[in-house]
Amino acid sequence: MGISNLKGSIVAIITPFKDNGELDLEAFDQLIEFHISNKTDGIVVCGTTGETPALSEEEDAIMIKRAVDKVAGRVPVIAGTGSNSTHDCIKYTQKAKDLGVDAALVVVPYYNKPTDAGMYLHFSSVAKAVDIPIILYNVPGRTGSNIKPAVVLKLANDFKNIVGIKEAQGNLSVVAELIANRPNGFKIYSGDDFTSMSTNYIGADGCISVIANIIPLEFHNLMHLSIKNEVIPAQELFFKYRVIMDLMFVESNPIPVKTALAIMGKVKEVFRSPLCEMDSVNRLKLENELKKIGVI
Repeated sequence: MGISNLKGSIVAIITPFKDNGELDLEAFDQLIEFHISNKTDGIVVCGTTGETPALSEEEDAIMIKRAVDKVAGRVPVIAGTGSNSTHDCIKYTQKAKDLGVDAALVVVPYYNKPTDAGMYLHFSSVAKAVDIPIILYNVPGRTGSNIKPAVVLKLANDFKNIVGIKEAQGNLSVVAELIANRPNGFKIYSGDDFTSMSTNYIGADGCISVIANIIPLEFHNLMHLSIKNEVIPAQELFFKYRVIMDLMFVESNPIPVKTALAIMGKVKEVFRSPLCEMDSVNRLKLENELKKIGVI
């Protein structure tokens, strides 16, 4: 399945673990069915929300293959394949292609803070090496690096397989610059749930989302209403779920979202260290809001 027409709610799906810390593939299968039945438009596996920094290469491959096999072409599957090593990023992206994904989500190189020229070199090298649709991922709060709109647009114009960006700064000015100057067909996805409605109003294509893990149908509806500029019903949904969106980031992602899914009975409340269980005060706030919105 291609992603040329992919718009709406794309869930950055969590990685469930068993009590002993191993991958819980049965729970993962059930989460995928939960999303398919609730109209999630696409699934990102092994992203930030999937705790991928704590997964081994073998576990990454297991999760990607499981997602591809279980989804079975019903919606696009996108694999997180980023690295701060260009060599490794190419290796991970090629592996994801071999496993059958529809696209790769490639985060800006983290920690080593490349220059603009280094950013261009990194992404152009991946695009040349692996013939697969590539979605850039800019999240400076996580990576310590920022890819400027001018570099994004040059990559988008120079490489046909660089097809979009997940822009997670929550900065409408940056999104507006990208939308105003993007080549035809280049997708702009919000990486920030809270500002995703606003970015859709000015021409974005949806969101690669955390909150979609727990309210998939509602977030799907919010994305499609706002893409179509149906302002009043979109705003009603936004304000209903505004607080739960905020609570998804009261501690480091994915601690709150996985805790919410555990409260909902969908996964075990198990994390890979250095992530850990949620503070009890924050957990109570989360549980109370889940009750308020009718999820539990």
